[in-house]
Amino acid sequence: MSAVISSSSCRHLGLTDLGPVAITAAGGAIISMDLLPPDTPQGDTPPEPLLAAAFAQLREYLAGKRKTFELPLAPVGTVFQKHIWTLLTEIPFGAVATYGEIAARAGRPNAARAVGGACHCNPIPIFIPCHRVVAAGGRLGGFGLGLELKQRLLDLEGIATRKIARN
Repeated sequence: MSAVISSSSCRHLGLTDLGPVAITAAGGAIISMDLLPPDTPQGDTPPEPLLAAAFAQLREYLAGKRKTFELPLAPVGTVFQKHIWTLLTEIPFGAVATYGEIAARAGRPNAARAVGGACHCNPIPIFIPCHRVVAAGGRLGGFGLGLELKQRLLDLEGIATRKIARN
């Protein structure tokens, strides 16, 4: 089901291996992705081309056939959050970084908790791979979509989960 949110944005609901997902675009870029309850009604309206591409790439990723996303992203957040989200997109498929490592890359070595906050506020999870950020010592840390899904995504990427303990 596609819906026009405003004259310059649109949202599409689609089914993925994660269940129903809503992806929103505005100004020619993806601005949000949300997991929806399993009973969310699905429509049959075809999505706008950008949203169709986003769903296709997400489904390919979840099927293990895609390692990078080739989509314009425009998450809304603070300057700090946007900087952190940009750094997260540099973590390659199959790799992880700690909150502290991301803080150091941002030039704020004592801001690991703030990095965690930025990850939690990430409006485009998976496309901006906050699931690839783990706590010091290899613990999973947090994930706005739940630790079970974080573990599933890390498993999908072939990250040796036996080395990553749950909190």
